Amino acid sequence: MQVDPVKTAKILVVDDEPVICEVLEFNLSNEGYDITCAHSAEEALAKLSPDHSLILLDVMMGGMSGYKLAETLRQKKNRIPIIFLTARDTENDMLTGFSVGGDDYVSKPFSIREVIARVNAVVRRAGTGVEKPARKLVFDDVVIDFELKELIVGSENVLLTKTEFELIVMLAEHPDRIYAREEIIDRVWKDTPFITERTVDVHITRIRKKLGNRAALISNRAGFGYRFNVSGG
Repeated sequence: MQVDPVKTAKILVVDDEPVICEVLEFNLSNEGYDITCAHSAEEALAKLSPDHSLILLDVMMGGMSGYKLAETLRQKKNRIPIIFLTARDTENDMLTGFSVGGDDYVSKPFSIREVIARVNAVVRRAGTGVEKPARKLVFDDVVIDFELKELIVGSENVLLTKTEFELIVMLAEHPDRIYAREEIIDRVWKDTPFITERTVDVHITRIRKKLGNRAALISNRAGFGYRFNVSGG
């Protein structure tokens, strides 16, 4: 029997409702995942190890919130993928989740099939990655480093999520073309269900913010899509 290394990944489930933890643990374990549960962000920090491949993280908890936990991890340069579980499904909530380094989000009450599909997609993407030769793309004082998976703007190393890195690489490698949102979804989120065009816009907004005064490197042509503008900045 051949073992799927993705499906044996370790996942940390963080939710202050024991019933939700039990449901997720049962169903994800049946999918072959190794599940660790924590009932608070503080407990999650204590249990999180380098062996974990994903955090399934509730937003609203007593004590430290899920957003604060994600922000704390990103400040420590921890790039582990995070899927937020949120009972609030507004654009502002989505923006907040992505702004603190989330990779995806699922609204409560959730379909367990949707959770499994999103977990499968994020873990597989994180496990396989985008294979690139050890090289860099340089645009004046902006550097995309494939080996370190980093964006350097001026003298500052800018931390990108895995999705943000894949997105800017796709655009920067082909600055001569415009990518429609549908094509971006097919390429960057190819194994992830339920992705909308608004998700693309949110990620582009986050990347532009991280580019600072070089935000114009990524431009939008209304009605067509996004491109990497080498003369921008």
